[in-house]
Amino acid sequence: MSLVFSLKNVSKTYGDDTLFHDLSIDFKLNEQLGLIGMNGSGKSTFLKLIANITQPDTGEFIAKTGLRVIYLPQEDQLNPDQTVEQILYDSIKDSPFDEKERHKIVQTSLGKGGFTDANLLSKNLSGGWVKRLTITRALCCQPDILLLDEPTNHLDINGILWLEEILKTARFSFIVVSHDRAFLENICSNVMEIGKYYPSGYFKIQGQYKKFEKERRKFLEAQQKQQASLSSKMRREEEWLRQGAKARSTKAKYRIEQAQDLRMELYALKDRNKNTATMDIDFQATGRQTKKLLRAYGLSKDINGKKLFSDITFEIGPGFCLGIVGENGSGKSTLLSILEQKTLPDKGRVQWAENLKISIFDQNRSTLNPLLTLKEALNPGGGDSVNYNGRSIHIVTWAKRFLFMPDQLDMPVKRLSGGEKARIILANIMLAPCDLLLLDEPTNDLDILSLEVLEDSIQQFPGAVIIVSHDRYLMDRVCHKILYLDPNAEARFFKDFHQIMTYRQTLGEKPKKIKKSAENKKQPFKTFSYKDKYELDHIEEKILAAEAEIKSLSDKIQQPEIIRNPEEMKTCCSLLEQSQKQAQSLYERWEDLEAKKSEG
Repeated sequence: MSLVFSLKNVSKTYGDDTLFHDLSIDFKLNEQLGLIGMNGSGKSTFLKLIANITQPDTGEFIAKTGLRVIYLPQEDQLNPDQTVEQILYDSIKDSPFDEKERHKIVQTSLGKGGFTDANLLSKNLSGGWVKRLTITRALCCQPDILLLDEPTNHLDINGILWLEEILKTARFSFIVVSHDRAFLENICSNVMEIGKYYPSGYFKIQGQYKKFEKERRKFLEAQQKQQASLSSKMRREEEWLRQGAKARSTKAKYRIEQAQDLRMELYALKDRNKNTATMDIDFQATGRQTKKLLRAYGLSKDINGKKLFSDITFEIGPGFCLGIVGENGSGKSTLLSILEQKTLPDKGRVQWAENLKISIFDQNRSTLNPLLTLKEALNPGGGDSVNYNGRSIHIVTWAKRFLFMPDQLDMPVKRLSGGEKARIILANIMLAPCDLLLLDEPTNDLDILSLEVLEDSIQQFPGAVIIVSHDRYLMDRVCHKILYLDPNAEARFFKDFHQIMTYRQTLGEKPKKIKKSAENKKQPFKTFSYKDKYELDHIEEKILAAEAEIKSLSDKIQQPEIIRNPEEMKTCCSLLEQSQKQAQSLYERWEDLEAKKSEG
């Protein structure tokens, strides 16, 4: 496979921070690469080097002649006073295409992007649709390589699935920076992590994310074992050196030199391994044993006459994690606000256990004062120490637990990155024991290693958790049930994202006659018998009955007594799957009978 570009011995430094040192990477034709790394590891800088926006301090970037590289930054940059159509036309105004071809490209792109009103001003678009437009604009340019920096930010589940479909069928190469592991798993054939804990500065495998995750774990564990082995060997050499060994003989001189080399190798290995440090999250529970912490009965809410959700009923107790997902505007944050007692439902009620202690992660981070220093934000009580779990911990030690360095403590919060602000909120939540965690999009801006720590902390928290997130990977790992909100359908509970995806495919389906396909026309002549006619006359009734059974079972798995009973839930889910298969089989049989009737 031919090379598209190469980075040769590239180094890049910002101030005292060295992002890359002698980095060498080859990128091949049609490669679809997922790029990950800790916050601040240089992922965005890596993309800018390839896009020729940033120049390396040393080394070189060698690219194929005439290569069209399109870079899509994290922050969307659009003219607010231009229409959707004007923005797309502007993106290709300097292209070699003639007017007719440009018109075709723009109209096709509008369709692919899902834009029904091409005259809408970009300033009137929601954050999710702005992101869609920037992606669609990049596609208009027909890149050879598309560089995407956190493209799923601001996209709801519909937008993420739309982008996945675009990239799955892409005829161009791409490199995508993302912390959405399900997204990476679904669209990337190769995965690479940039990190100072790797000898070459990165770790890359051919394969999807789940394979990468296993291989990375093996590599880092082997590197830790190697450090232990070298440390043991170094102790023996130091003992020998302490005995007063002198380089009088060639053999002794050689051993002393070997010991020095071993020491240098060990220092380098320790330096790499220390860079694998992650956040240390451990949410405190009150120890309360109340079985039912929160009950919701028939919750409904409209906004400006538009229904967000209706008739939501559930209860939650210690050790249970409920996920909430849905497209933007479906009412996820509004539902959390009701559970938090900040908003009243139009119908229904919420019953909280007496003196229920709730800790909240607000996706807008409104609890953070941007004018405070990091030290003040990490320690709301003031002073040089925080009180955690009955122990006094110095603020420097506490800050390091969340990956902050001592020289950052005097920095104002407004100068911190999104991921750093998220870590402050998680640190504050840890300081107060609670019964219930309400987490509204806590995964935004966190790198993958931090997400893995957050997953573990949620799973180990003895209290209850309600979490809103588009992170399918995390939700499938931590949630016992997921509530799916859709403005065009009833709210429903599911076991995992796979069930949600299956349900989404059935939304809006009604028994209908299937038109004869071209493939059916080519099939051999089949006699349409009286038995076939009788079956066709009655098959719609069977389909309606099957659809009714699907609805009945779907309603049943939302009942609180079923949600609380794992065995009953498993049985109901199994029956639901059988009913869905039966309905699909009936639809296929209907198509067969219609084809036979037409030919007969």
